Amino acid sequence: MVKSIISTLLAIALLITLSIIEQSIITNTFDELKENLSVVYAKTENQTALKDDILAYQKFWIKKKEYLHVFIPHNEIKEIDLWIGESSSLIENKKYEDALSKLEVVMELIEQIPKTFTLRIENVL
Repeated sequence: MVKSIISTLLAIALLITLSIIEQSIITNTFDELKENLSVVYAKTENQTALKDDILAYQKFWIKKKEYLHVFIPHNEIKEIDLWIGESSSLIENKKYEDALSKLEVVMELIEQIPKTFTLRIENVL
């Protein structure tokens, strides 16, 4: 009886610890993504962005998404891939206003996705 109680408590402690680690990884990664995207966004806003700027961000994103696949659904990742790809094409063609709207969507996704993984009542129910 005592062993099963201890085993249960250890399992709960392990689950809580892993959840905290997962949340920390997701939050830190998306904070980095947001910070780097703000640089590309500012350059696009000033109409000084080059295709290399968005491609550098895209490479950064690809590196981060390799392990994000473990934590978040592939659909969320694919959606960010799509919007970054469209932004890249628009920046290359110097359509900065259109690129800004695409980058705003990426920023919103980067802001909202981590919220879906926090321990909040709307995520539990």
